[in-house]
Amino acid sequence: MESNSTDGLLRKNGVSLLVPFILITSCFALWGFANDVTTPMVKAFSKIFRMSVTEGALVQVAFYLGYFVMAFPAAMFIQKYSFKAGVMMGLGLYAVGALLFFPAKSLGIYPPFLLAYFVMTCGLSFLETSCNPYIYCMGSEETATQRLNLAQAFNPIGALTGMFVAMHFVQARMSPLDSDGRMDLTEAQFEIVKNHDLQVLIQPYLFIGIIILMLLVVIRILKMPMDADTHSDKSMLETLRKLLHVKNYREGVIAQFFYVGAQVTCWTFIIQYGTRVFMEEGLDERGAEILSQKYNIVALVLFTFSRFICTWFLKYIQPGRLLSILAIIASAAVVGVIFFTGRNGLYCLVAVSGCMSLMFPTIYGIALRGLGEGVKVAGAGLIMAILGGSVFPPIQAAIIDSDIHLLGLPSTHLSFIVPLVCFLVIALYGHHAYVRHNITHNYED
Repeated sequence: MESNSTDGLLRKNGVSLLVPFILITSCFALWGFANDVTTPMVKAFSKIFRMSVTEGALVQVAFYLGYFVMAFPAAMFIQKYSFKAGVMMGLGLYAVGALLFFPAKSLGIYPPFLLAYFVMTCGLSFLETSCNPYIYCMGSEETATQRLNLAQAFNPIGALTGMFVAMHFVQARMSPLDSDGRMDLTEAQFEIVKNHDLQVLIQPYLFIGIIILMLLVVIRILKMPMDADTHSDKSMLETLRKLLHVKNYREGVIAQFFYVGAQVTCWTFIIQYGTRVFMEEGLDERGAEILSQKYNIVALVLFTFSRFICTWFLKYIQPGRLLSILAIIASAAVVGVIFFTGRNGLYCLVAVSGCMSLMFPTIYGIALRGLGEGVKVAGAGLIMAILGGSVFPPIQAAIIDSDIHLLGLPSTHLSFIVPLVCFLVIALYGHHAYVRHNITHNYED
């Protein structure tokens, strides 16, 4: 992919791409909302259907499985048609999945909700496979990582909205009965409470489904330029075969897999972690969950501000170097999460979010460097790596459910060995990327 003197942060071949950038960036906020209105639902579904943490974590399995399944079909679709077509298809599937929550509630059983999440995230996979390389191409390659971080900075704004909605319009309105109290209900009483809570739970999804359909109409009407810049005459398999020989890209896909795993585990199980801490301080389960969600919101606020700050730092620090530094700091914070047993551990868990803010778009930008016309297919591989969000939460949930104790630490604390390993892998990738770019200048074997 070549650039010229007229290219810049939001300019391509002398043409301003501000309006397309704003429209596509709004999609980043929308999938941020989906991610973080869903994270607290692991605990909510566990209570509503009287399930274990591991069974509740199937929400994240269904959610992130859609990313994996649909990434390469999405890449083939946008390679044949356009980025705009991919965005529209993604928004359509997102809306259908969200609206499926209504019939799922009518059925009143768990599996239809998992199907709704899966369909919704098939749409999110289309969106991320389309939007990330689209943003990458909206200017010079030299500013691509900075541009991705700027667009991704609006993702946590949507995520914060999702967390706020989850806390005030779902958790706070659900029945105050705790897990033990629900176990003691008769079948008739259980059905009444379950139906009430499911009605509360589905409302944000129905609302966002309508918003998405409105955005879909706007994008359909407006002209979205510069799709032809990444057209390729090569077949999908030929492009993929070439990509697999690029060491920087291969390692980037692996790093992204571990990053998404780290992000999802840290944000999903902050509820369980905080609930244990606050119940030991004397709060009841519901109060502890709501207070834990407030800490989750603080973590995401830190994540949001940190992303803008880190985008500024990228002007002065090479992306691979900054990525490795933040991954090492995150690893140290997770060690604190494991070994501190009171609120200090929770503070460390909040601090991890400040380190994570840079990681997804920076790994993405580093991995795509120098790939030219292969960015559409390459982007699909990086979106498939979001499967990490489906793989790691059940592992951590199983550790929590095992109720093992080691070195006097509860299983909830010990379970954070999972994101610790993830951050160490990311630190290694950042170091390798820095060495390749600044020392060897060699991105291929």
